[in-house]
Amino acid sequence: MATNTSCAPAHHFGDKAGLLTALAAQGFDLLAQTLSAAGDDLLAAGVAYVDFAVGHRAYVEVMFRPELHRPDDPELTAARERAGAALRSQVAALPDGGTPADTGRDALAAWSIAHGFATLWLAGALPDRIGDNPREAARRVLSRLTR
Repeated sequence: MATNTSCAPAHHFGDKAGLLTALAAQGFDLLAQTLSAAGDDLLAAGVAYVDFAVGHRAYVEVMFRPELHRPDDPELTAARERAGAALRSQVAALPDGGTPADTGRDALAAWSIAHGFATLWLAGALPDRIGDNPREAARRVLSRLTR
């Protein structure tokens, strides 16, 4: 007996937005794991972020496009918070971590820089002289900020 599997995703996720919401949540969970694996080293976390974005481009393209998914979905919100908490803990571990408000602002700055670098890399918009290894290029660029 043949079964029609073409309807399986729609049955499980409801619709395209449901499927993309699940993918975004999975992506944020993977990102949280990636950032946590970097330990308390903010430079290593930045490089790991770029490596994640390059290696998981499809996830990133869904994760940061709220018009494609349901950004207020509880599972997605929790996964996004886990990734943010991992980054905030790395910023808080800096010698001059500062207040929780400082940590939040510094985490936003670190995320913006790593995400911006990853976005430029993926778009092919960085100069040729930066090399062809995204991890090494990110390390050289991001290390300028963590000196």
